[in-house]
Amino acid sequence: MTTLLAPVPSAPEPAPLLREALGDALRGERRARGRTLRDVAKSSRVSLAYLSEIERGQKEASSEIIASVCTALGITMLDLVATVARAYAVHQGVAPVREAGTPQCPVAMAA
Repeated sequence: MTTLLAPVPSAPEPAPLLREALGDALRGERRARGRTLRDVAKSSRVSLAYLSEIERGQKEASSEIIASVCTALGITMLDLVATVARAYAVHQGVAPVREAGTPQCPVAMAA
């Protein structure tokens, strides 16, 4: 007697760690602005090596460091967090998160 086994579905790929998602978002913002790692490190007063580790998701940066890098890039922490949230939403296959600054409902626009 032959027993047929159903194929085991592959496990979904785990979501990236927050430090990885933040690093990807920071690198994307830096590259979108045509800035070098050295330039942003100098502007943010973060060592080049440490900023590189943050962008590669190898270091868990403090909120003070992230805020300093955001300032050097000319973005807000809200911009960065929104970018990370959109990346997680895409990974999870859910509806994209609205853009920062977009009213949640038409009533908010009329107020």
